Formats: sequence, structure tokens, C-alpha cells
Amino acid sequence: MSEIKRLELKNLTAFASLDQEFSGGVNIFLGANGTGKTHLLKLLYAACAVTGGEDREKGFGIKLRNVFSPYEGRIGRLVRRQNKSTTATISVEKKNNLKLTATFSNHTIHAEDVSVVGQRRWSRTAIISAYIPVKEMLAHAPGFLALAAKREIAFEEVYPDLIRLAFLPRLKGPTEQHRKRLLDVLQKAIEGSVVTKGEYFFLKNKQGELEFSLLAEGIRKLALIWLLIQNGTLLEGSVLFWDEPEAHLNPSLMGQVVEIILELQRIGVQVFLSTHNYVLLKEFDLRKKDGDDIRYISLFRKAEGYVSANSCDEYDRIDPNAVSETFSNLYDRELERSIGIPKK
Repeated sequence: MSEIKRLELKNLTAFASLDQEFSGGVNIFLGANGTGKTHLLKLLYAACAVTGGEDREKGFGIKLRNVFSPYEGRIGRLVRRQNKSTTATISVEKKNNLKLTATFSNHTIHAEDVSVVGQRRWSRTAIISAYIPVKEMLAHAPGFLALAAKREIAFEEVYPDLIRLAFLPRLKGPTEQHRKRLLDVLQKAIEGSVVTKGEYFFLKNKQGELEFSLLAEGIRKLALIWLLIQNGTLLEGSVLFWDEPEAHLNPSLMGQVVEIILELQRIGVQVFLSTHNYVLLKEFDLRKKDGDDIRYISLFRKAEGYVSANSCDEYDRIDPNAVSETFSNLYDRELERSIGIPKK
């Protein structure tokens, strides 16, 4: 299994330094806006992506540029802003102790000039991965890949990467019991199954075939997970990155989403996600079973201005917990109003 074990950063975006070990199961980034949750997902995804396909030939530096899409493609803009020359370092480590390291400065313009060490050995074993961004894209899939291949467009490369994965046909042979169980749960949640016609996606249910552009965005995201399980992208040894699973999702479906993520972890999929949502976090806390491997990684901005992290494996030990603190504050205000305490 090519599990992502550790990430070390120096002077990258909001991070002065970071040394974070990960769970082989579910890793949850939480924190206030601007604390780098999405940046960490993109860094780790880029490291996985360069183990296969065209990205393997392009290299880690180019994948970082394409995933982050800095202004004019200047990779040096990812370096933490300081009033001096600064060097950034990214080091990702697999479970087998292989490391992939990239180094560049705020003066580096071209991604080809990023110094990358360890990519040949790192890429010997492909890591199948998928990145689900906040914005759902399958409704916009028709013509998107052709456009992205010919034109400079203002979309990070995670979008065409995901659409390519969604277009993969289903695996041959019988469906394993654990995959069938997951697919059944998802079909119940979306009340149907997904079919494709050319570059168009449809939800097939009792009403017929509904094109994705007519569906709620939350349902489209669940349908995407169904596709990735059906076509074998999300199998043992693969890695799923999901930026804010709660986005555009009815709270009544949060429990099902969490159960699906936990079940993926149980069959050997490593999961990284970010969230701002109290309900989602509590669903993980309440649905966790013996043997489930969950790590909460709390990102927070220090007085000096840079972002740091604390991690733990129990919900009650998250510190700081910006999500829970905000919810508690709302509850206190509601309680004060209900018992007639005047506002200060």
C-alpha cells in the first residue's frame, strides 16, 4: 500500500514550517478560513498524481503549478510572503519511507526550474488518487477536456483530472461485496444510478434519465463518488482528497456521507478532507467504530501570522476547535435569548 505518511513544509503559502504525520485512514483538516486546508490537500494530491500518466513525465514542479494555478504560472508566488529572498521546501513521505522533495524560491518563475529530488523512486509505484473540489464539475463536463487541452483556462488542473476519472468505464467482472455495499448505500442516497452518454452524465431513476445540470449539486457529488467506486478508482491502496464534503449538501445526508467515507477507509482507501461543518465533524465522532482510524488536524494562525497545526485522534481533544467553538457560541446566544438575558 502506497500510503501517504508525512508532510514537511517550510515557507510555503501560509506555513512557516509544518511537520505533520498522517493516519492511514481518514485525515480531517479543520480551521478558520485562510489557514491552508485546501493548500495541504492540493500539495498531497500533486505528489500522488505524479506517480502515473502524463504527470509522471511532467514532474512534481509542473504538477504543483498546474494544481495551484498561481498568477502567470509563477511558481515562486507559492512561497510564503516575506520582505526578503525566501526558499520553500515541500517533502512528502510514503509509508515505505520514500520521499519526494521540491525546493524553490520566491524568485523562481518557471515550474521547470523547481529542484525535485526522489521522483524516480517515488513514481515506481503508482498511487491512484482522486481530488474532489468544492465546485462540482460533472454538469460542465461536455467539451471541458477539449477546451482545457487547447486553451489557457482559469481552472486548476484538479478539475480536468477529475473529469477524466469520471469518464473511466466500469471495471470488468463481478463487483466485490464491499464495493456492492457502498454502491447500494449511494444509490439509496441519490435515488438512482449514473449513466453516461458521450460526455454527458445522467441520473437514472424512476422518473427516467435526468441530466446532471438539473440535479442539486450535493446529489451530483454523491453521484461522482458512485462513479469512482464503480469504475475502480476508489479501491484498496488509493487516496481520496475531498475539499469540504458538506458543501451544497443537505444536512440530512451528512450521516450517509460520513458512513461512506468511513467504509472507504475500512476497505483500505486513505482519505484526506477539509471541513468547516460541525454536523460533519460530529457525525465522524458518533459513527466511529473500533478499528476506524481518524486523525483530526486543527490548523490555526499564530500571533506571528503564520499557520501552525495540532493533531489528535479523538474529537474531544481537538485544540483549537474553531468549528465547535462557533457552534457553542451560537448555542449560548440562543440560550441567553430564550431565558431573557439582555444583550450587552
